[in-house]
Amino acid sequence: MSYFAIGVDLGGTNLRIAAVEETGRILQTITTGTEVARGRDRVINEMCDAIRVLANKFLNTGTLTGVGLGIPGIIDMDSGMLRESPNLPGWHNYPVREEIEGRLRARVILENDANAAALGEVWMGAARDVESMCMFTLGTGVGGGIVLDGKIWHGMTGMAGELGHITVEPNGVLCGCGNRGCVEQYASASAIKRMAMEAISSGNAPKLAKALTRDSELTAKQVFDLAMAGDQPAQAIFDKVGEALGVVVAGCINALNLPMYVIGGGVSSGWDAFSPALMKTVQQRSFIFSATTKFDPHAGKAPKPTVITRALLGGDAGLLGAARLPMLAHKG
Repeated sequence: MSYFAIGVDLGGTNLRIAAVEETGRILQTITTGTEVARGRDRVINEMCDAIRVLANKFLNTGTLTGVGLGIPGIIDMDSGMLRESPNLPGWHNYPVREEIEGRLRARVILENDANAAALGEVWMGAARDVESMCMFTLGTGVGGGIVLDGKIWHGMTGMAGELGHITVEPNGVLCGCGNRGCVEQYASASAIKRMAMEAISSGNAPKLAKALTRDSELTAKQVFDLAMAGDQPAQAIFDKVGEALGVVVAGCINALNLPMYVIGGGVSSGWDAFSPALMKTVQQRSFIFSATTKFDPHAGKAPKPTVITRALLGGDAGLLGAARLPMLAHKG
């Protein structure tokens, strides 16, 4: 008999739950608002209700291997405790896994949401032809995940992959983590909006200023549209995004020498605007990248190229990766 799993992508705004076949086919997805302000118990109860609906609906088609939950924040992998999550206020030191397992009486595997997205891309997305990769998720903030030999790399305490808090500009913009100059402050949607407002304040970005007068708040998408239409101040912002991201990607290439680096998250839709600066910066800063992308015909066989590419799964990456977790555990 075939089997399936339930994948959950819990964000600060949206909650998505999906039943996923062992083949990677999504059988059904339920989407609802997280409504964090109504309390943790309310969110967990609604999540468990949706999980039960999907599990009961598809039990006649296969065996349920378990539930995988991708959640933003720092997780204690041994205890299943959510230590800290800026997107889920009031969830500090909350025993998420215990609470869900107690309600469902089923196995639950907890994982950082960016790690889950990376695993999803390895399973069914851009990295499906490699066993090891590094992924950057560019959203409101910047997250990351590392997969080595098909398994998420958690590090000593489960906190590996916090790529958004690598410094790209010493003494730069203050980050919510307490550091200054984190890549999150230059390559996230919130960073794009901040840089756009700074450009408007300088008086040198009339088209950005006009866009702001039409709407109460600028979005990263509006800045991208202006950049693609040839507006130089808007393009300069995306050049900064690409440069900052390139510094971190180059460092990861030099440190890890993995075959693939995947750029995902909502801001990755601006790939055409920031990727030229990203690639240029990596070429300048990573001798390993240069060595694997240049072929000397007199040197014999060409080296395996280091690939930097966009994610393919969009918002489904986290869902698929979360569902993959109990499947991998089921296989042993």
